[in-house]
Amino acid sequence: MGIVEEAHNVRVLGSGEQIIVLVHGFGTDQSVWKHLVPHLVGSYRVVLYDNIGAGTTNPEYFDFQRYSTLEGYAYDLLAILEELQIDSCIFVGHSVSAVVGALASITRPDLFSKIIMISASPRYLNDVDYFGGFEQEALDKLFEAMQSNYKAWCSGFAPLAVGGDMDSVAVQEFSRTLFNMRPDIALNVSQTIFQSDVRHILGLVTVPCHILQSMKDLAVPVVVAEYLHQNLGGKSVVEVMSSDGHLPQLSSPDVVVPVLLRHIRHDIAV
Repeated sequence: MGIVEEAHNVRVLGSGEQIIVLVHGFGTDQSVWKHLVPHLVGSYRVVLYDNIGAGTTNPEYFDFQRYSTLEGYAYDLLAILEELQIDSCIFVGHSVSAVVGALASITRPDLFSKIIMISASPRYLNDVDYFGGFEQEALDKLFEAMQSNYKAWCSGFAPLAVGGDMDSVAVQEFSRTLFNMRPDIALNVSQTIFQSDVRHILGLVTVPCHILQSMKDLAVPVVVAEYLHQNLGGKSVVEVMSSDGHLPQLSSPDVVVPVLLRHIRHDIAV
C-alpha cells in the first residue's frame, strides 16, 4: 500500500470490471456508505476512502493551506486514482465531494464515465439571481459556534443536517463522525466548503452528471439541483428523492439505495 492509500484509509472491495469510487462529505467518513456497499460488491469493484481531515485520518496530514480550496481535495482524488491505476470509474460523491469529483473531471475527464452527485451545491451563499440557502451572517454565526464550543455545536448541528431527532441512529452516527474531527480542522473544512463558489467552472464539466437531491435539505435547497442541471457543460439529469436531510444515504437508505443503484446501472438516455 502506498503513502496516499495509507493516508486516506483506502479500501478496495468486491470484484467486477467496472469500478465505483464512493467519497463522503463533511463531517463523515467512508462508513456513511455502509447501507450501499453490500449492494455493489457482488457486481463492482468498490473503492472507498476518507478525505484528509476526517476523524479517521491522521490530523498531521491535514495541510491548512492545501485544503483552503476544494482543489486540494480534487488533487487527492486524482492521486488515489493514479496510485490504484484506475483508468475509468463511476464516481459517487456526497455533498462537497460531488463538487470535488466535478473539479477533478475537468482536469481528467477520461477517468470518469459518469459522476453521481448526492446533495451537491456549487455555492451555499445566496447571491444576485442565485439562491444557495445561506446568508453570510448565518454562516458567521455557525463558525463562531464551532469555535466557542465544538461539542455543543456538533450535538445541535447533527439533527438539523440529518433531519431527525437525537435518538435516531443516523443522527447518532453523524454526531459520532462529526465529533471525531479535530475542532480546528472541522472549522477550516467547513469554512472552505461554505465559502466556496464553483459556479464559474460548471460549464467545463463535460462528464455526464446524475444529480440526486433530497426534497428537504438544510444545506441545499432543491432549486440548487436544477441550477446544476442547467449549468453543467455535459449531459445531466436530476432526481429529487422523497428523503429528508443532507445525508439521505445514511438516514433514508430504503429510499436512496434503490435510486443510487438505478443511476449507477443506467446511463442518461440521449
